Amino acid sequence: MSGVSPTSGPAAPASPAAPTAGPPTLLPRIERIADGPGTVTFLGSAGADGREVVPWARLHEDAQGMAAALQARGVGPGDHVALLGPTSRAFATAVQATWLAGAAVVCLPLPMRLGSIEEFVAQTRARIRIADARAVVVDPQLAPFVTPEPGDPPRCPLDELVGHAAHWERPPDDPDALAILQFTSGSTADPKGVMLPHRCLTANIDAMIEGSGITPDDTGVSWLPLYHDMGLIGLLTTPMATGFDLAIAAPQDFLAAPGDWLRWISEFRGTVTCGPNFAYALAARALRRLDDIDLSSWRLALNGAEPIDPDAVEAFTAAGAPYGLPATSPLCVYGMAEATLAISFPVPGTGMQCDTVDRAALEHERVARPATGEGARRLALLGRTLRDIDLRVCDPDTGALLPDRAVGEIELRGTSITPGYYRRPDVTEATIRDGWLRTGDLGYLVDGEVVVCGRIKDVIIVGGRNVYPEEIERAAGTVSGVRAGNVIAFGVAGRRGKEGIVVVAEHRGEAPGRVHDEVVDRVCDAVGIPPLDVVLVEPGTLPKTSSGKLQRSACKRRYHAGDLGRA
Repeated sequence: MSGVSPTSGPAAPASPAAPTAGPPTLLPRIERIADGPGTVTFLGSAGADGREVVPWARLHEDAQGMAAALQARGVGPGDHVALLGPTSRAFATAVQATWLAGAAVVCLPLPMRLGSIEEFVAQTRARIRIADARAVVVDPQLAPFVTPEPGDPPRCPLDELVGHAAHWERPPDDPDALAILQFTSGSTADPKGVMLPHRCLTANIDAMIEGSGITPDDTGVSWLPLYHDMGLIGLLTTPMATGFDLAIAAPQDFLAAPGDWLRWISEFRGTVTCGPNFAYALAARALRRLDDIDLSSWRLALNGAEPIDPDAVEAFTAAGAPYGLPATSPLCVYGMAEATLAISFPVPGTGMQCDTVDRAALEHERVARPATGEGARRLALLGRTLRDIDLRVCDPDTGALLPDRAVGEIELRGTSITPGYYRRPDVTEATIRDGWLRTGDLGYLVDGEVVVCGRIKDVIIVGGRNVYPEEIERAAGTVSGVRAGNVIAFGVAGRRGKEGIVVVAEHRGEAPGRVHDEVVDRVCDAVGIPPLDVVLVEPGTLPKTSSGKLQRSACKRRYHAGDLGRA
């Protein structure tokens, strides 16, 4: 049987703090950490006057008071609390307070761009409604965007959620109670809520700690949005429930000045951080303008949430080397909301490893045949599955199990896997088959390690070839005048009904004719197929999810509707 056994995960470095399975609910873990010495530092716009150091014990006491205020408003076990606001001390406290009240956290996304306010309002209202929120806690600066309407749950300004810790009533521990309702990226009208009970959340936290070798001596640094699972679970809940120090900023602080991420790691001697691939590309550029920083403490640079570009990872490590960045720090990982967060990690300290395969065999035969030289493609190895997660690769059409190096749909089961989607039995039934979660990801196994090729729904089929849009997008992104990381490729019906390639790229305003022609040339060089159409659009106009992922299907719909607004 092709698959990764739950005991075949990466060997974590030996440590006296190597975890065993802890309590299957969050509250006992949070209470235990409140007796320890750990702190959370709120940086930039997230902290008062740009910096605020708070012991986890103090945050816990504040959260008890907030939980008492929630309970006074009728919130209790089984309820859902929607939280809307930027990263701040008060917002992080409200996350914990929701759990202390016995309710589930529903973190609502913030608008990515000023031009998407109407979409943001519609999306927010849809998620509040679908989540059956008992209460909506909102930062005062965002309150005007979610004015209550008849039938809505009560709104509570975040700054008015004040109570006394002595009045807090501790709820019973229930491993099956929902801890988080995490909405996946999807359409505004039909977002899906992934149900994450306490038992799934704590199982994944234990697996991540074990797989990464994190100890109480580590220090996390994060700017990731708290409405995304990597930020909420990976670098807020995990340190909150395990006690290592954390320095946290808001995503807008990073986007405004990517170099600050590196300065924070240097100042706080950060050892652990996470980010999507584009963040490391921005960090590599920022390093050209920095001096006087020391990145030698940076032990784990987790890279996930979007397809990993090996060239971008190597550019990041090369740019960081003069500042002491260990070449072994990149940790290219695989995860998704339906698995709580993390699925597979490589062995920490081994750096990025790649599988180099024949592109033609991958595209025509769906086989990852080792190759070198021209016509080869590098794919990041994403390690072995974490504790208590099984993974297999199946034929997407028949469900038949596939051997190593055969590309198929990745399926999962285990203690971290969601029981389904909130009040969507139709989607749950279509996604979970015989106890296995169908991820929608195409990938393969090699010597027990996971490789992800792309999303089934995004593959472009041209002349019998399975072309992955990521390759096209990366090639187009190398053209001067194109905003790297802001390119979308998809397939359309071309001449005689055959599918062709469309490339939509954000354009910096340089000679559009030259940019168009160079995009055609680069794409042709990369995949051997000239695009049917290249559309250059204004910066900031490509559709993206709340976490910054490109939305290919939405872009395709706009293209067909003639609604892309060519530059």
